[in-house]
Amino acid sequence: MSDLIAMVHRVIDGNRYLTVGTVEPGGLPRLTPVYFTHDSYRSLYWVSEPTSQHSRNLAREPRVAIVIFDSTRPPGAGEAVYLSADGRQVPDEDLAAECELAFRDTTRGAEPFEPGELSGAAALRLYRAAITGYAVHIPGGHPEHGTGIDRRMTVTK
Repeated sequence: MSDLIAMVHRVIDGNRYLTVGTVEPGGLPRLTPVYFTHDSYRSLYWVSEPTSQHSRNLAREPRVAIVIFDSTRPPGAGEAVYLSADGRQVPDEDLAAECELAFRDTTRGAEPFEPGELSGAAALRLYRAAITGYAVHIPGGHPEHGTGIDRRMTVTK
């Protein structure tokens, strides 16, 4: 399992965008790419407008599905991480602590927001997805876990 955990870390560290799947009021999925940061591979953070559709969906239904992958990889060499998570807008009273975690590492280009920029009359808010489950994309030709057909494999951390 350690090689799969290493893949989770490699994919999360190697990408700047994730696709978050929320549920529309009518039940259809809504997929939204967002720039993200993470804290110890357990929480993912992004900044969005609370009036955007995915943010409204999240306020109504906190369960989300997330995928992170590098779309530039050639066929057969792709790596992806699939995550299940509980998402929410970070409450104002938690912003100081959560901003410290979300913007601790800005070496990948993240703009470090201050709590005052994400509360009150500000247009943007901080969102956090607490990861509840991990899976990875296993190419069919994977040397250890391959079966000849690409598949998804659950990872226990």
